[in-house]
Amino acid sequence: MEEIQQAVVVIAVLMAMGIALYVLRSKGMVKFALKRIGNSNARRLQSIERLPLTAQHSLHLVRVAGRVILIAVSPGGCSVLEGGGWDTTHDEGRLAG
Repeated sequence: MEEIQQAVVVIAVLMAMGIALYVLRSKGMVKFALKRIGNSNARRLQSIERLPLTAQHSLHLVRVAGRVILIAVSPGGCSVLEGGGWDTTHDEGRLAG
């Protein structure tokens, strides 16, 4: 009987902590996130710019793991036009503004 009482007390304390965390989080007083194994925040693939040429043809400037690649897209498929190591970090700020 004593084990059941202890289990009920532990569950009640955990529930009280969960409710307190929920209330504090909803008011913006507490922020937390579960971290995944590895670096999940690092984006390895990023679309920098898209230039439509026709309804079915376009050029895409894509950054893949720090390297910038120019890709041509058509109904027949995709082609890598240029895989140079362009550094677009300075140009992006100028183009966005």
